[in-house]
Amino acid sequence: MSFSSSLTSATLCGASVFPKALACSIEFPSNLSSPFASAKICLTSFPASRDLKKNATLNLTRSIAPIQGNRCHAMPVGTRDLFMTGEKFQLSDVIEGQQFDREMLSAIFDVAREMEKIEKSSSQSEILKGYLMATLFYEPSTRTRLSFESAMKRLGGEVLTTENAREFSSAAKGETLEDTIRTVEGYSDIIVMRHFESGAARRAAATANIPVINAGDGPGEHPTQALLDVYTIQSEIGKLDGITVALVGDLANGRTVRSLAYLLAKFKDVKIYFVSPEIVKMKDDIKDYLTSNAVEWEESSDLMEVASKCDVVYQTRIQRERFGERLDLYEAARGKYIVDKDLLGVMKEKAVIMHPLPRLDEITPDVDADPRAAYFRQAKNGLFIRMALLKLLLVGW
Repeated sequence: MSFSSSLTSATLCGASVFPKALACSIEFPSNLSSPFASAKICLTSFPASRDLKKNATLNLTRSIAPIQGNRCHAMPVGTRDLFMTGEKFQLSDVIEGQQFDREMLSAIFDVAREMEKIEKSSSQSEILKGYLMATLFYEPSTRTRLSFESAMKRLGGEVLTTENAREFSSAAKGETLEDTIRTVEGYSDIIVMRHFESGAARRAAATANIPVINAGDGPGEHPTQALLDVYTIQSEIGKLDGITVALVGDLANGRTVRSLAYLLAKFKDVKIYFVSPEIVKMKDDIKDYLTSNAVEWEESSDLMEVASKCDVVYQTRIQRERFGERLDLYEAARGKYIVDKDLLGVMKEKAVIMHPLPRLDEITPDVDADPRAAYFRQAKNGLFIRMALLKLLLVGW
């Protein structure tokens, strides 16, 4: 949707500048060259038309007089897309780490801190009252699915959920992902999807006329995990520029470390160490991306040495499910790098240990009591980030 004239402000009426669907009533004077005394635009939401997700744009460059009526206000606007850089962006979908810049991250984190206050208060929020979220998970999940569902309910919304869509949805009958998405969007206002295929989230977003959040697509990406990871680093370390991070474990198949690398590249003077068994080394696309963005990186086989230099040790499990029938390769890779008391002894006093969870044997339980063990605080931060994303996607600022 696009309007062009010579206007510098507009009066907008409705739940947000870009609600999930818009109906527009426009009155312009016949002489566009004269001053505008009575022109008006009213934007309101109605459920029958949700096809403006990808291309709604306002291009207003002269002043419009205020409208009378409920919940209307005048505000300056320029050209606004559904996804913009800067403080006043509007999210359309959350698909990959590359879509965010550091201004967007800062803005999302500001909203997440407000969500922390809501979660800690005893009053029930109704920010998302009347909205329905569908969680469509084709792979197992505990933290991601439950934190999204908790986030929606804490903001007053409702949830439709399927825990094993690969086996218990019509996908088992051969239904295409696109057909599933077209069906589910008819029942909900937003879809949170985990899928076993890399690129599935992008396909879903291209199909849907409602927002789609990638909750992990095979060995591809996990952008909301990366957002909560960066939020955790900032909260724990107090900065994001000038940090040194070790990414440890299954880097070839680890969608969390891939997305995190994309986000860390947004900050200054960051150095990343890749520590992994040879068979699950970080793939070249991430290395090339970091190099092209002037981010220093180094591969190492010595976790002890690397840990002594780092502000963050980000451990991951070796993912058996990514090896298929090659269990010999899985057994060869697992158990090589373990965070234990000996590793704690060489780490910086103010460093942190992170893990996207679940863990197996790659972090020993005796590490949990150390104040540098941040992985359960990290998991809790997922609630605040996902509350923030749901608010921004459904009702905006």
